[in-house]
Amino acid sequence: MAERQQNLFQPELFATTAEPWDVDEAEDAVVASVAFAEPPFGPFDYRVPDALRGKVEPGRRVRVPLGRGGRTVVGYCVDAQAIAHESRTLKEVATVVDARPLLSPSMIRVARWIADYYLCELGVVLEAVVPAGVRAQAGMRETILLSPLPETAVQAEVQAADQKLSTQQAAALRVLAAAREPLTPQQLAAAAQCTLGPIHALRQKHLVREERRHVITPPLQESPPAREASIPLNADQRPALAAILAAMHAARHETVLIHGVTGSGKTEVYIQAIEQVVRFGRQAIVLVPEISLTPQTQQRFRSRFDHVAVLHSHLSDAERHWHWQRIARGEVQVVVGARSAIFAPTPHLGLIVLDEEHDASFKQNEAPRYHARDVAVQRATLESVPLVLGSATPSLESWHLAKTGAYRMIEMPRRVSDRPLPDVETIDLRAEYQSRSSRGAVSRPLHMAIQHALREDGQIILLLNRRGFSTNIQCPACGYVARCPDCDLALTHHREGEKAICHYCDYQTAAPLRCPECQFEGIRYSGLGTQKLEAEIRARFRDVPVLRMDTDTMQRPGSHEAAFAKFRSGEVKILLGTQMIAKGLDFPNVTLVGVVNADTALHFP
Repeated sequence: MAERQQNLFQPELFATTAEPWDVDEAEDAVVASVAFAEPPFGPFDYRVPDALRGKVEPGRRVRVPLGRGGRTVVGYCVDAQAIAHESRTLKEVATVVDARPLLSPSMIRVARWIADYYLCELGVVLEAVVPAGVRAQAGMRETILLSPLPETAVQAEVQAADQKLSTQQAAALRVLAAAREPLTPQQLAAAAQCTLGPIHALRQKHLVREERRHVITPPLQESPPAREASIPLNADQRPALAAILAAMHAARHETVLIHGVTGSGKTEVYIQAIEQVVRFGRQAIVLVPEISLTPQTQQRFRSRFDHVAVLHSHLSDAERHWHWQRIARGEVQVVVGARSAIFAPTPHLGLIVLDEEHDASFKQNEAPRYHARDVAVQRATLESVPLVLGSATPSLESWHLAKTGAYRMIEMPRRVSDRPLPDVETIDLRAEYQSRSSRGAVSRPLHMAIQHALREDGQIILLLNRRGFSTNIQCPACGYVARCPDCDLALTHHREGEKAICHYCDYQTAAPLRCPECQFEGIRYSGLGTQKLEAEIRARFRDVPVLRMDTDTMQRPGSHEAAFAKFRSGEVKILLGTQMIAKGLDFPNVTLVGVVNADTALHFP
């Protein structure tokens, strides 16, 4: 029966029409298994009443009575079985919440694996798989849709004469008769090149059929970038592409680990593999580690594919719902996003790509605490599609699995066109402090290199993976250290609002002006964060445009795209920030990269 369900449901996610779930009428009862996102988690069995037979099916949400009081709660139907001679006394399903399944059978199997492997309740996993915007039907509003009457479609010209319609009314009637699907009054007016007046007249004369339906309003879409042609592959890239295509053509799962140095052309291999996937009418999921990478990756894929969807945490609920529906209808060729995009409801999945697979941001830090790489392996295995992992520094787990033969490893040791790797110079800051030639975050060699890069009209990236202004607040008199009362970790001083913030649980308090314990007024703020680095850079290079990118400055939707656009256009000369600016971004005019206080990253636990 599972195979029958998969063939029935997977192409029909969010569809407008669907065949009812087949139930043998000779069977006595249909029993649904329902899981909940809150205690008690279940799953519990419920009898499906005759009125709901064919509507209660795996992947839909249902409203059921729970507990002795019989309060109704919403849960996920994860199984439905026709059982002969069911003797148990079961409560009945009250109503069905969703018009169509939100989850395909394969995604339910993936969710069961996540619940088992990460020791999490199934309902909690399903709540993470289906975004909140989809569950709440965000962006849906009631809309009037117009369609032609049967006689209107055939006799539009005759009616135009008989009803004494105006020229614009007759034109609108002909446009509606030729339309493939119902149109809103605004869409019909735009198509017929008239105002809403003639459309309103047609509605008053009952020459069109009206229907009220809840539809989602599409967000504003950017114009697609200029189309780019495929780039010829070099001797290192061709074997990588061949390995992916071999697994794809054989319709089998294989995990391919591409170990390629930075600049070796891994992304072009991904794109050309996806081009083959799209030619077969299938879809691809591309995961990137950081939201800051999503705009660049999306832009590159949009220049090569017609239909690209993006999923990340900065989308509004309505935008995420709109993308989710398009993906589920099979209208999207490539899904680009952060770790949660692994749950994209692609009905015709053909390939999964995980770029920078070693990155720690693929791990979810709250329940369900899944790792997107491991979930991708399970999903690709269940759907018999290739999985591509790409990295210049593979994780220890992936490296071991490749060396033991579980994964297939492809080496790409050279950069495109044999370009040399950048020169790296390590500055010993002990000598700097002993010579008293430099005070501050920027060493004298780095300061001179920045000046040289600016004279040559180049751009500079400065990396410091610590937010805030000062990373330590301590009293030199009594030794008091400002700590988080929940995490027992040192608080970080932020200049904006003069706050002391815990970067783990987001606890906030006012920055102390004196020691809370001994009242000493000379409390010391030490350590280096991106805010202090920004202040120093602006003081040293007063006439140079500087931009800081970290979690504090990149909170608004679209802020990443706007910041990178300014830097790419040359409006900003120095870009500084945390690890979000060090994730494989491509800026051709960058001639200098400085890692400030590298020991912070090397010795951080």
